[in-house]
Amino acid sequence: MADRDRIPVLVVSGFLGSGKTTLLRRLLAEAQAVGERLGVVVNDFGSLGIDRALLGAGSTRSVELAGGCVCCELSDELVVVLEELRRSARPDRIVIETSGLALPYETQLSLWRPPVSEWSSDDMAVVLVNAEQLAEDRDLGELFEQQVSAADLLILNQVDRVPESLLPALEERLHGIEPDVPIVRAVQADVDPLLLRPADARPRSAPEERAHDHALHRHYAAETLEIEPGLTESALVARLRALGAVRAKGFVATAEGPRLVQGVGRRIECTPATPPDPALLGRLVVIRAVDGERG
Repeated sequence: MADRDRIPVLVVSGFLGSGKTTLLRRLLAEAQAVGERLGVVVNDFGSLGIDRALLGAGSTRSVELAGGCVCCELSDELVVVLEELRRSARPDRIVIETSGLALPYETQLSLWRPPVSEWSSDDMAVVLVNAEQLAEDRDLGELFEQQVSAADLLILNQVDRVPESLLPALEERLHGIEPDVPIVRAVQADVDPLLLRPADARPRSAPEERAHDHALHRHYAAETLEIEPGLTESALVARLRALGAVRAKGFVATAEGPRLVQGVGRRIECTPATPPDPALLGRLVVIRAVDGERG
């Protein structure tokens, strides 16, 4: 296949609640504005597929892989899905949004497996970091460090939630994990889209295997909670905080109306929203640390 016909791939990764879906929505809007055919693979650790619902479940160029991570349990399925996406959508570019527990480097290794290796071109891993999480030393264990060390570009996101004076120290901490990685600051994952494309068309060389521990995923467990309608927002927030969840996401029919619920640590936000699929209303995916793994 000629190099001009090969398809570049962007891997969007980052820990739970770092802003991956927000970034993906921006990429979709940019693609629509410039007439680019964007193929999207969304990987949810939970089984409800909330992220794909937020992107628009009716998209013919969007594919969901739920109930595991594309870097390990779903790696074979990822190869199959990428090939089907290429054949059916003929995209100009493909974006893979990993789950918050996936290792971006291991996800990129799937791009070297045939038949994907026969048509994919330059690939890039962008990893988002929640500045508030970093400032609070929350869930900064080995999994977080492996994600950061695999990044071609780090987006220090939600910088508006921490004092500006702390930002240099936060960036220094990230460079302590991966000294040479470039870092850009962002609010709501708003970055120059040109930063999310390979800088040039360098010839690709197969990556070397890295030592990793997929058992890290066993430190986290996802469950689906059924939430009865009519709870006030304050009661819902109190219930979720009592669970001690790392991440919560879903749609709930509160006393104030339908709400998109997004929780990251103790920060829980309820935004007016109606789910694209009525079956999602009243169901939350909650991810909690188990076996004492807190970073």
